[in-house]
Amino acid sequence: MKSCHLFLLVIMLAIGPPSRAEDLRCGNRLVSEGDTAALVRKRCGAPSETRVERKLVPPVIWRDGRRIQLPGGDREIVVEFWTYNFGPNRFMREIRLEEDVVVAIKTLGYGHR
Repeated sequence: MKSCHLFLLVIMLAIGPPSRAEDLRCGNRLVSEGDTAALVRKRCGAPSETRVERKLVPPVIWRDGRRIQLPGGDREIVVEFWTYNFGPNRFMREIRLEEDVVVAIKTLGYGHR
């Protein structure tokens, strides 16, 4: 019985951690929130579509895991939306990057050629 449990443990470790629904799989590599734009391009290549917006955000600092908004004027950041079209048999995915960091990954409808 112990050898069966050991075998299952080895298999689970070999497979690796499960991916989250909001992760993006490009081949055998994953892209997750917190990854950089450069890492996304390296793992997934160039997106099929891009869109750029600008957004005003308040200045903040993080202290003890809490977000603290500072007084003063808002600052402008660049928000990019990258769409990956994997063809008609797979869902398209949209990655939202703020200041070159992935902050959200969204599943869209089926892709197209």
